[in-house]
Amino acid sequence: MSEHHKVVVLGGGYAGTLAANRLRSRTDVDVTLVNPRPRFVERIRLHQYVARTGDVTIDYGTLLGHGIDLVVDSATRIDAAARAVELASGATLDYDYLIYAVGSRATTPVSEHAFDIAEYETAERVRARLDDLPRDAPIIVVGGGFTGIETAAELAGRGRTVRLICGGSLAPTLSTKGRRYVARWLAEHDVDVLEHQPVTKVRADQIALENGIVQGSALTIWTAGFGVPQLAAASGLRTDRAGRLLTDETLTSVDDDRILAAGDAVAPSGQPLRMSTYAAGPLGAQAADTVLSRIAGTEPAPLELRFSGACISLGREAGIRQLARKDDTAVNLFIPGRLGARVKEKTCRFVVDSRIRREARNPGSMTWPKAGPRRVSVYDPEPVVSG
Repeated sequence: MSEHHKVVVLGGGYAGTLAANRLRSRTDVDVTLVNPRPRFVERIRLHQYVARTGDVTIDYGTLLGHGIDLVVDSATRIDAAARAVELASGATLDYDYLIYAVGSRATTPVSEHAFDIAEYETAERVRARLDDLPRDAPIIVVGGGFTGIETAAELAGRGRTVRLICGGSLAPTLSTKGRRYVARWLAEHDVDVLEHQPVTKVRADQIALENGIVQGSALTIWTAGFGVPQLAAASGLRTDRAGRLLTDETLTSVDDDRILAAGDAVAPSGQPLRMSTYAAGPLGAQAADTVLSRIAGTEPAPLELRFSGACISLGREAGIRQLARKDDTAVNLFIPGRLGARVKEKTCRFVVDSRIRREARNPGSMTWPKAGPRRVSVYDPEPVVSG
């Protein structure tokens, strides 16, 4: 009887789900996907869920390939020596290989009165609070990144009174022309934008800015930054200072060649990619390919990924597709308006239908833009934080 290899994937997001599907390229691999929810969450649509302009959950039965065991639970500890994962339910899963794809989450807000929408449960809370507010109640969105812009725009499109507070610049990763376009759209739709105004306090009905100005707020939505779960560090695995698992360029943990990582919670060579759905799929595929190479006794390939830009939705009728160089730096070229909105929607559907579902039907079929191995500096793992 041929040996079967047990692979546990922690996290059923964009990277983990794709990795689980791709592992089915071999018939002697048993795949278990661990996720805290019974349904897949399209995180890139959570701002739509909050504004009631779209749904965000998908039945895993339509996403996962045949034979993948879905375990609805959360990992609490990785015992690398025993090759086992301890779960919140008290159960333990043994593995031959582990793919760490736990994703990201919101950074801690400055107050219990600030609500994030980084996860389904927190977005659900914000959605319920919005339902209880009058249409003209003042809403403040904190954070000038993509999530903050999309949330403010989506709510403004629903007739809400919105102010967007940026600790730094609005959309700092866009090109100069792209930032101007976004700022103009927000102004034309009555979203008041304040830049370079860090928030120091959030109360139930107001916020205070670093310059001492107080703004009234019936609801404060916090989108200022993302972090990662601390499971890796708590399990004694080396991480960067943000808590991302440290790996080499094949996405293999620097501590254990049976542990791989993908998605937002990985720092290859200490130099993580931008947290994004764009990168999640290729990272998930790369981690799965490394596992399959190790099982086959072949040399895993190093990470290759060429960026092409980013999309931002501005309500349901407009958007911007910002083009970028292969290293993810923006160029002064973008697609605005209705066409930009169509590109964003097509991108959201592409990730689910043409990546995850296609990989379920035909494991190993996904390809992605490559630009040769990354140029990374030699790093010393000594300063890295561990649990």
